[in-house]
Amino acid sequence: MSDPTRMRPRRPGASGPGPGAGADARPERSAILNARIAIVATIVVGQLWGLTVALDAWFEGEMAQVWWLLGFQALSFVVAGAVWLSGPRGER
Repeated sequence: MSDPTRMRPRRPGASGPGPGAGADARPERSAILNARIAIVATIVVGQLWGLTVALDAWFEGEMAQVWWLLGFQALSFVVAGAVWLSGPRGER
């Protein structure tokens, strides 16, 4: 019988994962992507908070506060888009 721990050589036309499958070849890429996702998620939570406060101000008739919060929403959207698009072209 052959030794089961011995690796067989890869066949030229074989399908399936090759040596090192499942290992991240570029860990810095996933770290950058995770950081961008975390930043955008934080901005989205801030936008939800701003929307809640803006609706509360709208119902109370405080229009000056509503306009400031709408500006905050627009600025947050622009910042989230800039963060997301700041990465290299192939990672979007």
